[in-house]
Amino acid sequence: MENPSEKTPAKWESLPSWLLTQTANHAHRLVTDGFSSACARGYHYRLLATLEESGPASQAALGRRSGIHVSDMVATINELADRKLVERAPDLSDRRRNVISLTAPGKRQLRRLEKQLAECQDELLAPLSPDERQQLTGLLSKLLDHHNRRTDTPEESWR
Repeated sequence: MENPSEKTPAKWESLPSWLLTQTANHAHRLVTDGFSSACARGYHYRLLATLEESGPASQAALGRRSGIHVSDMVATINELADRKLVERAPDLSDRRRNVISLTAPGKRQLRRLEKQLAECQDELLAPLSPDERQQLTGLLSKLLDHHNRRTDTPEESWR
């Protein structure tokens, strides 16, 4: 008679798609919780990091650079502006448009979020050696690049 505590693995539990989805769920939870502990969301990190990397820009340019959809961009900018992490100023070349820039408090918040993100990565990848982490990252990048080229769709994550 079979012991009920000895479960036979389901067929799908060894499928790469299943493993990726389950791991992605853990990654999303870790990152969401980490950002939440710093009073932030994934979009906040993406927008602050984009501003630091690329400098001040219009909302439309920030949306393209960060991959944040225009419908989410205004709310994200409003949340960050209310906390004085970004600043809106009229575009001198086109007064109908605003230019968004990173403030000093925004840079400090970005550093906190980067620290949280690094801790989340370490927790997610805890069982892997540094070489295995690098190999996994390379393989995931290769998969994502392939599928992004095929669909012409940038990834949507870290809301």
